[in-house]
Amino acid sequence: MPTFLVLLLAYVLSQFFRAFLAIVAADLGRDLGLDAARLGEVSAIWFAAFAVAQVPVGLALDRFGPRRTMAVFMLAAVAGAALFAAATSAAMVLLAMALIGIGCSPVLMASLYVFGRTAPPHRFALLASAMIGLGSAGNLAGAAPLALAVEVFGWRASMAGIAALTLASTALVYAALQDPPPVAATGAVGNPLRGFVTVARIRPLWPMLPLVAVSYAVVIAVRSLWIAPYFGEVHGFGAVARGNAALAMAVAMTLGALAYGPLERLLGGPKPTTVAGSLLATLALIGLGLAQGPVLALCWVTLLGAAGMTYGMLMSHGRLFLPADLLGRGVTFLNFLFIGGAGLLQYMSGQIVGAGLAAGVPPALVYGRLFMAFGVALLVATVVYLRAPARPAS
Repeated sequence: MPTFLVLLLAYVLSQFFRAFLAIVAADLGRDLGLDAARLGEVSAIWFAAFAVAQVPVGLALDRFGPRRTMAVFMLAAVAGAALFAAATSAAMVLLAMALIGIGCSPVLMASLYVFGRTAPPHRFALLASAMIGLGSAGNLAGAAPLALAVEVFGWRASMAGIAALTLASTALVYAALQDPPPVAATGAVGNPLRGFVTVARIRPLWPMLPLVAVSYAVVIAVRSLWIAPYFGEVHGFGAVARGNAALAMAVAMTLGALAYGPLERLLGGPKPTTVAGSLLATLALIGLGLAQGPVLALCWVTLLGAAGMTYGMLMSHGRLFLPADLLGRGVTFLNFLFIGGAGLLQYMSGQIVGAGLAAGVPPALVYGRLFMAFGVALLVATVVYLRAPARPAS
């Protein structure tokens, strides 16, 4: 339990960092002159840096263990949060977000590595969903509470406080986290980098990969980037109301992630659970694209948050096919696709929204088309995922 709590605090902060931008977007636009396209770039660079860092994170987890890997990387998040609080230009914000992305990159992977090495396989999905669900409290903190803190203290002071809290979490990880005992590598993976190639060649993973790249990306794009501008520009919400809308989606994400663990046992495994959640999330995105009023829109984003948190189930499904000595590189390979897909979608959606608004297209139509496109992409990826085996043949 102490290990779980140490990992949980770090993951709460990681979740906060991937969700807070939507709340301070208006302030950044006003103070630093960032338009929708540039905000998309700022959000995307967090995910891009996070994704690229998965390669050294995977190697470090298998070689040095989670304790030193997390502590060293998290120092970058401390520096990034402090730089964000002091930023005076778009370039400084971009650098700050890249550092934060690098610093957050090992947190969940280290947690899954610990669970995979210390818990029996049938408990992995439950522990992963508990970590993701409880860690989504960072989403909650990055919604209405952050909006209130920004109104009272300003966005700079609020981010400086988060930098201090991240430093405390880093110290706790280094002092209290214990590494699992090492595992001897097999002869097939003598070259550390070759392990990633070995993972990529595991054929049962292939039908999962499109959904891995799309499922989390569409949910986090709405939550971390577009929910506040959408409700502000389309439905006229003020700052606190936008924060409340983000809070509603964040609460749904938390409850949904927590529910997936018990549901996985009820539905007979991670694959049917993932399919059910993905289809509901598709419905929510299409409904959001067609929504005509704020109440209905709130219902759709809430459903999207609850149903769309299939991350833990997909990771649990992929975990079934990963050998023990490649666990670190295996989970980081999958996470690279999760986060890389999110980063790419953040950038692309920023360009699309920016171009549409600049061309004078009504915001309701711009965002409606965006959410519909998200829904179609998720549906196609889910259809491909149906071809994945439910579990190893043996």
